[in-house]
Amino acid sequence: MIATHLAPLVTAADLTSRVVDGALVFVALLCLLCGYRVIRGPTIPDRVVALDAIATNVIAIAVLFALKTDRGLFVTISIVLAIIGFLSTVTVAKYVTEGDIITRGNE
Repeated sequence: MIATHLAPLVTAADLTSRVVDGALVFVALLCLLCGYRVIRGPTIPDRVVALDAIATNVIAIAVLFALKTDRGLFVTISIVLAIIGFLSTVTVAKYVTEGDIITRGNE
């Protein structure tokens, strides 16, 4: 007897859930590695890049969590985090290169 209809071994929702869970673990490990680079350096620009990478990974975690929970609020939060991360990276880069964040004109 030949089975005419076989149930799939893995459903699409189950596969998506497993992939998102794996990606969450992977990105969390990347955050730990970047945290090591922030602590150990060796230079200030290395630390700035590591902090920027941590901010990017936190954004990725928020988006993955939005996929896992089907809540769009986390996508909005990730957009706000991206804007804050960009501004902080530019500010720290300006401070490292120029030594001052706010430059005043000749008074």
